[in-house]
Amino acid sequence: MQIDERIIAGMRDQLAVRDELLRTGERQLGWKVGFGAPAALEKLGTDRPLVGFLLESAVIGDGASVAIGGWTAPALEPEIAVHLAEDVPAGASWEQVRAAIGGLSAAIELADVSPPPEDPRAILAGNIFQRHVMLGPVDESRSTAERIGGRVVVDGAEHSANDDPASITGEVVEVVRLTGELLEAVG
Repeated sequence: MQIDERIIAGMRDQLAVRDELLRTGERQLGWKVGFGAPAALEKLGTDRPLVGFLLESAVIGDGASVAIGGWTAPALEPEIAVHLAEDVPAGASWEQVRAAIGGLSAAIELADVSPPPEDPRAILAGNIFQRHVMLGPVDESRSTAERIGGRVVVDGAEHSANDDPASITGEVVEVVRLTGELLEAVG
């Protein structure tokens, strides 16, 4: 397996920041994945989604308010959260990864997309723009995103919709497998 050196370098930069945050008492919630859509992969010249970390302190509850006045380019993104029932071993097959998934939930990510997403190393070093996340209840009957759709409604009007999340994120089980592969590669 050959992974783009820009991704390896960016992950090492990012993990140094994460490790320092963990040393100061932060607790990691999990991982986030971004830039997995075919157009994003092509634009960045990568063969896999980028991986960032989520901290427990970044979780916000339903109805929360977040001050974004100091942000450059705030964004709200509907997401699918994958909840693992067990660790995914390095080199896991698609079937092993699917079996490790304990359920899916809706999620909303708040990001500050700055600087513009052009360089994989810089995107990774900045933890893929992640600022906050809201997680919905886990549906333990789901291990793939089949038959999942999403709608963003603003003031009663549909702003965007998608009935094929894999077209934006990549196929969920494969995204988890690639995440494990990358994390293994960077230790």
